[in-house]
Amino acid sequence: MSDNEKIPVIAIVGPTASGKTVLGVELAKLYDGEIVSADSMQIYKGMDIATAKPSEEEMDGIPHHLIDFIHMDKVFSVADYVELAGKVIRDIHNRGKLPIIVGGTGLYVTSLLENIQFTETETNYSLREELVGYANEHGKEALHRRLCAIDPEAAAEIHPNNLVRVVRALEVCIETGEKFSVLKEKSRSRETPYKYCIIGLDYKDRSLLYERINNRVDQMVKSGLVEEARKVWQSGGMKTAANAIGYKELVPYFEGQAELNDCIEEIKLQTRHYAKRQLTWFRKNKQIEWLFLDNINNLKKIREKCQKVIAKTDVL
Repeated sequence: MSDNEKIPVIAIVGPTASGKTVLGVELAKLYDGEIVSADSMQIYKGMDIATAKPSEEEMDGIPHHLIDFIHMDKVFSVADYVELAGKVIRDIHNRGKLPIIVGGTGLYVTSLLENIQFTETETNYSLREELVGYANEHGKEALHRRLCAIDPEAAAEIHPNNLVRVVRALEVCIETGEKFSVLKEKSRSRETPYKYCIIGLDYKDRSLLYERINNRVDQMVKSGLVEEARKVWQSGGMKTAANAIGYKELVPYFEGQAELNDCIEEIKLQTRHYAKRQLTWFRKNKQIEWLFLDNINNLKKIREKCQKVIAKTDVL
């Protein structure tokens, strides 16, 4: 497939609270585009404030896709995202618009743009339960050693504390009889249908990002975060919400075991940790063109820098 046949895509990535939503809307106005969300938590209905879903005002008339469309008790995998986002992108492109991916879920962005092919195996829930139970009883490191014995290449790339990925790798090895690392390499064998430019947002002075995170959490609280979290907790939605920062941290308050202010501070702390993990993921991708916003104090200047980056990559 030649570059002329590929669908042009702009992606805006970076840590939480870095300003991706605002920039996405700005570029959509500039290039006649529509937004495709790449956020693994904003997909769920009823989880609005904690996941920082853009409001109608923030969307500013720009269509946003893959936000608020699935109930929180439903399973939605990265494979589901790649398939659904691909359909949305093709539709946007066929209507003469520019698809603009905006989000901080690195696995979603990478898998989509690199056209990762996923093994078609049904989830074996009893096996998953057994593996998680083993980790709970013997420790995450013990489960990681099981992966080392089966697939040392995969184990070398997955941190022992990343239980979700360790379990998934073991599931694939056991269910398919092939090494997870081998299947991962095979998954990259198909050429991507996209020509893309990835713009990353960050701050050289980490304290500026952390200040933005703290301010955002304070604003979430003012907007009703505690009430939203209580509703999710009471509805039994914590199985999904446990993966979203802003809910599980408030459970001790709901159960009368902690003060509200302490729980809010814990939300800020966990959000800062999450931002660090996001940056660690994205920095592995050498294709990302980083914009450091420390000294760029208005949207016009950010937009101009983005235009230069996009022009340099020859995506449009």
